[in-house]
Amino acid sequence: MPLVPAAELLHSARVGGYALGYFESWNLESLHGVVDAAEETRSPVFIGFNGEFLTRAGRVTEEPLAWYGALGRAAAEIASVPCGLLFNECSSDVRIREAIEAGFNLAMLADPEAPYEKYERRVAALANLAHGQGAAIEAELGELPSGSGGEVIAGRDALTDPDLAAHFVAATGVDVLDVSVGNVHVMVHGQQSLDLEHLAKLRARVDTPLGLHGGTGIAPDSLRQAIQIGVVKVAFGTYLKQRYLAALRQLLRQEEINPHRLLGMGEQEDVMVATRQAVRDAVLERIEMLGCCGRA
Repeated sequence: MPLVPAAELLHSARVGGYALGYFESWNLESLHGVVDAAEETRSPVFIGFNGEFLTRAGRVTEEPLAWYGALGRAAAEIASVPCGLLFNECSSDVRIREAIEAGFNLAMLADPEAPYEKYERRVAALANLAHGQGAAIEAELGELPSGSGGEVIAGRDALTDPDLAAHFVAATGVDVLDVSVGNVHVMVHGQQSLDLEHLAKLRARVDTPLGLHGGTGIAPDSLRQAIQIGVVKVAFGTYLKQRYLAALRQLLRQEEINPHRLLGMGEQEDVMVATRQAVRDAVLERIEMLGCCGRA
C-alpha cells in the first residue's frame, strides 16, 4: 500500500492505545525481515534507516540517500500493512532536508552536543519545512546513557524535564518527542526498567506523541506500562543487528565452497535468507508487547 503519513500512523496509535515499532534496517535483508514480521502479525510499523550512520564523516564510501528513500518507499508500497519511513537520528539539518526530498516521511534531528536554544530553532525550522512537504519531524530532549561498551555509561543530562518539554513542543511544532526516562542507547547486555512515574509527569505536560529510543534495553513489563501511560513509538536496533550477525557467523562456519549456495540461491544455507529470517524472528519477539498486532 502507499506510504502512510507519519501523523496518521501516530494518531491511530494514540487513539488505539498501542505503540508503533521502529525496527531499524541497514540493508535489503534486514528490511525484508522487518516487513515479513509486520505482515505476519498484521502490524502497522515504521521502517527506515539510521541517518547518522549513513551520513557520518567516517564512512569509507558515500551512501546516496535517494537509494535508501527509494528502497523504503518500494517496501512500503509492496507491503500489505501500513508503513511509515523514518530517517533516524541524524545531526545534519542539510541531510535531513535531503532525506525528506528522497521520500522519507519522518526524520529525526538528534544532536546532543547542540545548545538547547539552537536545537530548538533548528527543530522548528525543520518541522516547518517537513510539514510543507507532507512529512513529520522527530526530536529528543534529554541525553540517553550509552551501553555500547557493555556497561551503562550515564549521559551528561538527567531525565527529560517536563516543563522544558512542554515549552519545546509548543515552540517547535515537533511531531514526536523522544524522552529520557531510564532508557539506554545501544544496550548490548541486559535490560532495565523505566522511571514510569517520571514518564507520567511528562505525559501530563506534553500532548505531542511521545517516543522511546533504546527499545532493546527496556524490560518488557516496563515497556508495556509505558505504552499504557501514552508512549506511541518505540525504536529498536541493537538486538536486531546482534541476531543478524549471529546468524551470519553461524552460516559462515560451513565448508561450502560453492559461493552461489551461500549467496543468492535462496535456500536455507543462503546467508541472505538466514539473516532475513533472523531479523524477522527478532522482530516477532518484541512486536507483540507493543499492542500493535492485528491493527493493520
